[in-house]
Amino acid sequence: MLFQHAGSVAATFSTLLKPSGPSSNSLTLVGVGPGDPELLTIAAVRALELADVVAYPVGREGGTGMALTIAERWLKPEQQRLPLLFPMVAEAGPRIAAWRSAADQLAQVVGKGSKVVLLCEGDVSLFATGSYVQLALRERHPDLPFRLVPGIPAVCAAAAAAPALGLDLPLALQQEGFLMRPCPDSISPLERLLQMADDSHTVLGLIKVGQRWPWVRTVLQRRNLLEQAVFAQRVGWPDQWIARAAEVSEDTKPYFSLLLIRQSWPQVLP
Repeated sequence: MLFQHAGSVAATFSTLLKPSGPSSNSLTLVGVGPGDPELLTIAAVRALELADVVAYPVGREGGTGMALTIAERWLKPEQQRLPLLFPMVAEAGPRIAAWRSAADQLAQVVGKGSKVVLLCEGDVSLFATGSYVQLALRERHPDLPFRLVPGIPAVCAAAAAAPALGLDLPLALQQEGFLMRPCPDSISPLERLLQMADDSHTVLGLIKVGQRWPWVRTVLQRRNLLEQAVFAQRVGWPDQWIARAAEVSEDTKPYFSLLLIRQSWPQVLP
C-alpha cells in the first residue's frame, strides 16, 4: 500500500509539473538551435508536429531563412508555411514595422483557429527576432496566449563541439561569470571588456565577430590570448569550423562567427 500511495503521489506531482502542451496555446515560439536539426529539444519537435502553420523569419522576399532550414527535417508537407519578412537594415522604422506586422499576421492566423509555431534561430529569448515579436504581441494583442520553447544558443553548441578538436573551454566553473554579448565595434571597448573579464574571472562569448576579426585578432595576440581562445563559425551547420583563434588568419572574413575567451582557470581543478 505504501508503494502504491508513493507511486500515486509521484504521478500527481509529475502531472502538476508538466508544462502545458501546444494544445493549450495556439501560438508557440520555438528556438531551433544554431544549425544542427538534431539539437532541437523534444518539446520543440512536439510543437512542430502539432502545428497547422509554421511561421519563420526571412530577410528578403522569397527567402527561405535559416530557422526554416534547420527545422525542415521535422516538418510535414501538409503544414502551411508562413514567411515573415524582417528586413536586415539599420534604420529603426522598418524593423519596428516588421515586428508589428509579424505580430498582426500571427494573431490573424491564430484567430482562425490554427495552431501556429514561430521558428526562432538559436534560443527564443537570446538575441532573437522572436523576442521582438513577443513584445509586439503583448502590446498589440494582449489577449492572445502564447508560450516559448527554449533552444540551444550557438555559444553553448560551440563549447560542446570544441573538445572533439582537443579544445576544452567550459563556459563557467565555480564562482566564475559568463558574459555573452556582440563583439565591440572598435579596439578600445574590446580592450576594456577583456580587462573587466580578466579582473572578474568572467568567460566571454563574443558573437557577431564577422569582419571585425582582423583587428580583434590583433588585440587577442597583444594580450597573449590567441592560443586559448576558441573561434567558431557557422556552428551546427555542415560547414562548421571550430579552431583555436591562433589558427585563424587575419585575412579570414568570417560570417556567423563567435569567440569564446577564457583568460584564467579556477585554482581547484582535477
